[in-house]
Amino acid sequence: MSEVAFLPAVELAGMIRRRELGARELLEHYLERIERHAELNAVVTLDAERALAAADEADRNEPAGPLHGLPITIKDQFETEGLLTTCGAELWAKHVPERDAVTVARLKAAGAIVFGKTNLPAFAGDLQSFNDLHGTTVNPWDAARTPGGSSGGSAAALAAGLTSLELGGDLAGSIRVPASWCGVYGHKSSYGIVPTRGTLPSPPGALTAPDLAVLGPMARGADDLELALSILAGPGEWDAPAWRLELPPPRHDSLRDYRIAVWADDVAYPVAGEVRERIEAAADALERAGARVDREARPELELADVVRLRQWLTDAVRSGGLSDEELASAVERAGAGPPDRDDRAARTNRGVTQRHREWLRANERRARLRARWADFFREWDVLLCPAVQVPAIPHDHRPQRERTFDLEGAGQPYWDLAAWISLAGVAYLPSTVAPAGRTSAGLPVGVEIIGPYLEDRTTIDVARRLAAEIGGFEPPPGFRSTS
Repeated sequence: MSEVAFLPAVELAGMIRRRELGARELLEHYLERIERHAELNAVVTLDAERALAAADEADRNEPAGPLHGLPITIKDQFETEGLLTTCGAELWAKHVPERDAVTVARLKAAGAIVFGKTNLPAFAGDLQSFNDLHGTTVNPWDAARTPGGSSGGSAAALAAGLTSLELGGDLAGSIRVPASWCGVYGHKSSYGIVPTRGTLPSPPGALTAPDLAVLGPMARGADDLELALSILAGPGEWDAPAWRLELPPPRHDSLRDYRIAVWADDVAYPVAGEVRERIEAAADALERAGARVDREARPELELADVVRLRQWLTDAVRSGGLSDEELASAVERAGAGPPDRDDRAARTNRGVTQRHREWLRANERRARLRARWADFFREWDVLLCPAVQVPAIPHDHRPQRERTFDLEGAGQPYWDLAAWISLAGVAYLPSTVAPAGRTSAGLPVGVEIIGPYLEDRTTIDVARRLAAEIGGFEPPPGFRSTS
């Protein structure tokens, strides 16, 4: 039965529809595995009683929806009716929403049964997943390392076979980094195609969509990503009377027709050798299968410039969550030093206190960047690059400003881990992270597949075709063998 826990969601949903597997049977299996692997601390809130009742009902009734009877967990960032939703923050330690986030409602309408919530950092604001409410989630590949953040509980639960499908959020790599570090699939959708209403840390009841922030599925296979995206993507309630979303199909029917660019390293943000090797090996496999691959093609941009722009725009998003006192302090710090000071702290203080005219100028730079990407994708279909430049890092719970990470013996600033994800994030582009093998120490490495705006199905298709060449998800040691 343990093998069933690792099957793709598409297969599990098909088995439930065909009555080859009971919804309750699968749910009970996941609940048992969560209890057995409690040391992971990936699933932090359960709704077993209501979920079991819903599973019994699904088993009695005729299939309704593509996810009929499928037990799933949801990142504790998304409001879920009647179920504690904290975003890992003391502020919402007792928050039990009265309605579902739009995304949660869509998954439920497709037949999914939400039975639990997965861990994340407080306010979804870290590349590790720990908080004072629920503790630390560990990486199933190595308990001494983080699964990433902010969707770390989601990625760890998928990798360990504790759930069938997950929903993540991504502003600064929160889907893509955990997917890479846990060896699962994650899709950062094109900005604006999946409604964000009901997503913390925007305050409960907020109606506006934050800049840069997107939602997307996480899974153990590319087919699962495509199915989930087809359910999640679509206009919000205000747009639905007139707007329709029809994402184009993949650009090509054959791998031989794909034109693939590869960017595996950069002088400003160097990539660990074993990560770079896995990216290049993925490109080699696609090339052997007939794709046209170019390792020199680049959009007309510098990674360092994109990172700066992403930091500036992210700081603008963060400013909305600051208290009056915090903002006043940032204003004071921004004006205290010399105007040409250019370290990360100084840039952050200026970023969170920027004037609207400064944001407008940054937004224009973004528009010009998007135009350069559009030019690039007229010749190339996707770009392969690292999701993050190192494998999963050891747990580090010091204040973020004090943290560093090791890059082949050299300490690097902690938030440089979000450098490569800036490429797709700033430009609103879709990107899919797929497993690309493991390091000599057995740690997973993911490859990020970036595609043209609104062509999400193309990046997912390349991830699917890559799995056919090099293999896809594999369970961590010690999890598959349990009965």
